Amino acid sequence: MSDNKTEQKPVIRIEDLHKYFGDNQVLRGINLEVMPGEKVVVLGPSGSGKSTM
Repeated sequence: MSDNKTEQKPVIRIEDLHKYFGDNQVLRGINLEVMPGEKVVVLGPSGSGKSTM
């Protein structure tokens, strides 16, 4: 029996993301994959790099 499903690819992929604001590292090795149809919420305090990500 064959599987007719096609392999879905992520609509967003982030690998090993790092971000500094001056000497302050706000993102350290972030990895994220968002697949079609998924809903993701990114939570964090002000200045933590959410918008940058």
